Amino acid sequence: MAREYRMYIDGEWSDAADGGFYDDLNPFTGEVFARVASGKRADAARAVAAAAAAFPAWSRTLPSERRRLFLKAGDILEQKRDEVMAILAEETGCASGFATFQASFTPGLLREAASQVHQSAGEILPSDLPDAFNMTLRQPVGVVAGIGPWNAPLILSLRAICMPIAYGNTAVLKPSTESSVAGGVLIAEVFHQAGFPKGVLNVVTNGPGRSGEIGDEFIENPVVRRISMTGSSAVGRQLAEKAGRHLKRVALELGGQNPMIILADADIDHAVSAAVFGAFLHQGQICMSTRRILIERPAAARFTEQFVKRAAGLKVGDPRDPETVIGPIINRGQLEDIQKSVAGAVRDGARILCGGRAEGPCYLPTVVAGARPGTPFSREETFGPVVSIIEVDDVEQAIAVANETPYGLSASVITRDFNRGLSIAERIESGIVHINDQTVHDEPQIPFGGIKDSGWGRFGGRAGLEEFTELRWISMQRVPRRYPF
Repeated sequence: MAREYRMYIDGEWSDAADGGFYDDLNPFTGEVFARVASGKRADAARAVAAAAAAFPAWSRTLPSERRRLFLKAGDILEQKRDEVMAILAEETGCASGFATFQASFTPGLLREAASQVHQSAGEILPSDLPDAFNMTLRQPVGVVAGIGPWNAPLILSLRAICMPIAYGNTAVLKPSTESSVAGGVLIAEVFHQAGFPKGVLNVVTNGPGRSGEIGDEFIENPVVRRISMTGSSAVGRQLAEKAGRHLKRVALELGGQNPMIILADADIDHAVSAAVFGAFLHQGQICMSTRRILIERPAAARFTEQFVKRAAGLKVGDPRDPETVIGPIINRGQLEDIQKSVAGAVRDGARILCGGRAEGPCYLPTVVAGARPGTPFSREETFGPVVSIIEVDDVEQAIAVANETPYGLSASVITRDFNRGLSIAERIESGIVHINDQTVHDEPQIPFGGIKDSGWGRFGGRAGLEEFTELRWISMQRVPRRYPF
């Protein structure tokens, strides 16, 4: 029988207000992985109230105590490695490679949060008034709402709330319906075991069709001062529009149509390995996944032959098998979207070099050539194990094609000439560019985020300080001022 999981509100495990649960399915087998509390708007309001009640005490908690709790949480999460990897495989179809990455990355994320507790520093500023003293302070904003996605739930849900909490805020986390355990309940368990005070972190889970009402509570409740969301650009746009009516600041990390530029001088063996990893890790269900490979013509034939051979040889199937690279797509609707996207590319003149079809809940690693610039396939994001190869005449054309998309999250350049690579990186319209690496990379201390339709704001390290604290100016006159009237 599937295990039941409850929400975490005010330090207690809690049923939904109406006692409802929903079935959280294993994407590979279709079986029920877990029964999860199906929260409603009233539950979100209760969680916000708990966070608000906890804020005064938590915001005054000594930084050293916050650091101790985060370090303890990092140790606890690290000890749960096997459990974490099993949950990621069962709940999200995550194969061992990406499950290992999530399990390894997240303790470091908590330890980076521990290092940030002393960083909320202000400064002394000069004044043009005589006998005046100016200073700035950084103070926590209050309650932060985090909305996590299903594709990298442990990393991205934790990222939404750990830096805000480190700076003295309290938080309410809403994980994706597809990953309520890995992206929500598991995090609550870690914080609870570490001894965080009640109300500092609250987790509200919800069943299908209920995300909107919980998001509306976050937007419309005046106690919530910031919203941190990772998800699709379409949902991010809706959230930003609603939040704008309430003058509520949001941090958004959204989709990507991420290019990899390969120059003719590149080490082709390295380029192939990098592209295979960047395109097919976690079935291409990563916002940073390599979607387009832009390669100078002299290197195209050799690269394409090796790349297609490697892609076609990747093992597809059960994510619990350590040899599997391509596991299941998260759900049937997402699988159908991938199929429609590839079919559209073919209608617009593209050729499928390998893959191009589903096997059960999995979609085979797919390489497409000849996709025409400007078509929906070339401009929009196909969220799956699908990548296109585009031959270009020179660097100028590569940069132009790389920028020919509304997205701007991650990009990469493969070349033996570092200076040339740096020059290209400076011209790519992307929040992140990696030279001699692929597009999928993150570190806890790095300011992570995109431009254009890939969102705004930055996550990670000190960048979170800008997003989740208020900068205040305080002045003082040492002697009374003289006024003109």
